[in-house]
Amino acid sequence: MAIQRTFSIIKPDATKRNLTGAINAKIEAAGLRIVAQKRIRMTREQAEIFYGVHRERPFYGELVAFMVSEPVVVQVLEGEDAIVKYREVMGATDPAEAAEGTIRKEFALSKGENAVHGSDAPETAAEEIAYFFAGLELVG
Repeated sequence: MAIQRTFSIIKPDATKRNLTGAINAKIEAAGLRIVAQKRIRMTREQAEIFYGVHRERPFYGELVAFMVSEPVVVQVLEGEDAIVKYREVMGATDPAEAAEGTIRKEFALSKGENAVHGSDAPETAAEEIAYFFAGLELVG
């Protein structure tokens, strides 16, 4: 297995409830390293561009509004097979379907307020990381 990087967002529903440390603990317990992290207030324009792939979907407007409602924590995670590993740690999008011990099972409020985002493929991870982080900010 190769060492790779993935992108993560701790979403507004989780930051509002001060869950960043608890979520980071789960990430690290899974063997992933946090090589970059910052708390930001995403602008509407940033959210619209970042979630542009969903522009034609009915939930797009609600998603953008949610992501700008509170601060978020954007992160770069590193480890062996990091993309798949983080998706396993996150759990299913719907917390009712998420496995026990996953971030979403423990911390998500609903399918929409599901605590975290993670990249789904190497290409997506590279794009998402570059969107929020300059190369000098990655200190793995």
